[in-house]
Amino acid sequence: MRTLPLSHANELPVLGLGTWRMGEVANRRSAEVAAVREAIGMGYRLIDTAEMYGEGGAETVLGQAIAEALRAGDVRRDELFIVSKVYPHNASRRGTPEACERSLKRLGLDMIDLYLLHWRGSHPLRETVDAMQALVAKGRVAHWGVSNFDTDDMEELAQATGNGPGCAANQVYLSLGERGPEFSLLPWLRERGMPLMAYSPIDQGALAGDGALGELAERLGVTAAQLALAAVIARPGVVAIPKAVRSVHLQQNLAAADLQLDAATLAELDRIYPPPRRKTPLAMI
Repeated sequence: MRTLPLSHANELPVLGLGTWRMGEVANRRSAEVAAVREAIGMGYRLIDTAEMYGEGGAETVLGQAIAEALRAGDVRRDELFIVSKVYPHNASRRGTPEACERSLKRLGLDMIDLYLLHWRGSHPLRETVDAMQALVAKGRVAHWGVSNFDTDDMEELAQATGNGPGCAANQVYLSLGERGPEFSLLPWLRERGMPLMAYSPIDQGALAGDGALGELAERLGVTAAQLALAAVIARPGVVAIPKAVRSVHLQQNLAAADLQLDAATLAELDRIYPPPRRKTPLAMI
């Protein structure tokens, strides 16, 4: 799979698996673990979660799936790239490492590959940055970053970073239906070699049923959801992390990473879903 460079010579696959809404219902846990196991078996290597998802339930699901996959020899730990996030109210100088240790325990891991501040809260950015950099120094986190940060937030974050390891990525809502970040945030990140991780890249599944998108996708021999995903990761510097639990959707999403969209298709997508012409507030889900 195509990858994007990350700081310290690491690479990030352009397509991963999201786990939002996993771990919320006990009687779905075995099916969710099986879905993540299947995804790993198919070749998914980037998996995103957060302490907020199911109040730790998604991390527990992911941790069980990883443990089973490692025991079975389906994958090596160094082949996986695991992302999690700290709640803003936990993101103090003391609270961040405590939250990270809880996440590590649920995940059954010694290190999180990328640890994000889920969104801005009341704790000063300097405190959160100090805590993140300390986690990197201790080897509990390989990289740190943020989520739901707009351009002005990123500018402020840059001032708070100092000389320690800097922000590695920013995860925001980006899709054909929500292209706001393309106006100023994505160019800002590109200039600094910082990947944008797109969550809800199919608009929580809504684009799968879009008529105009479906007509174009049919002409290309793909599904509307695959076309929506391919369009997002066709943008330089963008990674997509759609959630899926059904086998067919996992397979279709993975195949979307191989789609090559020509200039005519991209122009048609711009006609159906026009790019932003001005700065708009960053959308959040």
